[in-house]
Amino acid sequence: MDITTTIHDTAAVLSVTGRVDALTAGDLEGAINGRIDRGERKIILDFTRLAYISSGGLRVLLATAKKLHNEGDRFILCGLSIEVQKVMNLAGFTAIFSICATPSDALAAAKEPAKPRP
Repeated sequence: MDITTTIHDTAAVLSVTGRVDALTAGDLEGAINGRIDRGERKIILDFTRLAYISSGGLRVLLATAKKLHNEGDRFILCGLSIEVQKVMNLAGFTAIFSICATPSDALAAAKEPAKPRP
């Protein structure tokens, strides 16, 4: 797995390449927590080049969502492949997370106030 971070006016975009599994989930969590520790409260995960996500990766997503729950915080996923989208659907995460088709869409959504989740 490789993570590239790009800082924009509206959010930090972490582009994840490869696989998030039991061996790499901690690296993803560390990268996300590093951004949060720097005071960045708008995080976008670009999964355009993500081939696979395990339950360990899903746990990282949930932990991040719990940290970014205040007004003004945003946590957005984007660029989900068909395979990753299936995992998100099966786990019920499509009802929990903000998901956009592209990084550009996610950056635009990061400017808007968060919509309440059911």
